[in-house]
Amino acid sequence: MQKWYQILHKNTGLSPYVWVVFYILPFYFIFRSSSMYEVVIGIVMILGFFICYVFSLLSKGRMIYFWTSLQIVISILMTLLFGYVYFALFLAFFIGNIQNKIGFFTLYTIHLISTVVTVNLGFILKNSEMITQLPFVLVSMIAVILLPVTTYNRNKREKLEGQLEDANKRISELVKLEERQRIARDLHDTLGQKLSLIGLKSDLANKLWNKDPVRAQIEISEIRQTARIALKEVREMVTQMRGTRLEDEIYRIRQILKAAEIEFTLEGDPNLTNTALMTENVLSMCLKEAVTNIVKHSNATCCAIAIEPGRTDLIVQVKDNGIGIGGESLSAKGNGLRGMRERLEFVNGSMEILSSESGTTVMLRVPNVFKQMEKEAGV
Repeated sequence: MQKWYQILHKNTGLSPYVWVVFYILPFYFIFRSSSMYEVVIGIVMILGFFICYVFSLLSKGRMIYFWTSLQIVISILMTLLFGYVYFALFLAFFIGNIQNKIGFFTLYTIHLISTVVTVNLGFILKNSEMITQLPFVLVSMIAVILLPVTTYNRNKREKLEGQLEDANKRISELVKLEERQRIARDLHDTLGQKLSLIGLKSDLANKLWNKDPVRAQIEISEIRQTARIALKEVREMVTQMRGTRLEDEIYRIRQILKAAEIEFTLEGDPNLTNTALMTENVLSMCLKEAVTNIVKHSNATCCAIAIEPGRTDLIVQVKDNGIGIGGESLSAKGNGLRGMRERLEFVNGSMEILSSESGTTVMLRVPNVFKQMEKEAGV
């Protein structure tokens, strides 16, 4: 069980070390001091803050809080002695990357209160350095308030998205496993008894071939009939397994969007009667890809699917209110979109994408004339 002081240490990227470039700025404040004693103290505190900052990035557990606390103390002293409040920005960024909720709010509260009190104390003591840089101090205060919360929420969202993706993969694997088990059961139930019957009758026909040829012919005829029945049942079973029904896919889509906290609306009847099963399967796979892109890349809050059957075509529209497709989003979705087009072309279908800053609409068009032809041929 995770204790209150435990932090999920993650690679925060290059940005913390790029910020080290700004360490040259406090030297400007220090060397403006007339006392060599103050200059030495300032240099020692800058080096101490740098060392604590590096150790806080490399440490785990309680030590992270220890090094962060030392940085808060040094930031307070630098603000009071030299009017340098910008170390608070380094701390705001680092505290925002703490994953533990209690640890984050504890350090965030301590850092915020200490920074506000220190800045106000500097103005009360009429620190000239603080007064001359008042606009920058106010901007720093706003950053101290907002930056940790923003960073914490972003990391939490990314973590939840990763967990959702892992859960979806796990669900997909479980569905595949269940489907394999179902197929195995169906094959066993369909073929097991009839193959056993064919084997027994074959042995019996072989024994009767010389003793009772008429009876042997009857057994062979029954073997032939049993084999035909088994073949018919296997064909029916394969036909049912051949693809995913749109109605079933809509049910899974509803579950995925609910887990992603995206509002879902459906217009039209997903129970198709005029579309070939293979075409319906292709359409289901394309819908799955489109909804996956919405969950991963769109930042949408709602998704709508409209099913519009026509005399010769079936049109399915997928709309979202996300950021649209462009730049990184287009690159991320490129392979998926290409796969959707290829699947639709295989069944003489097509896809059209309309994207703007207010959202994206994916229009899927597939023919249903094949099913109508089958019905007409049957009549």
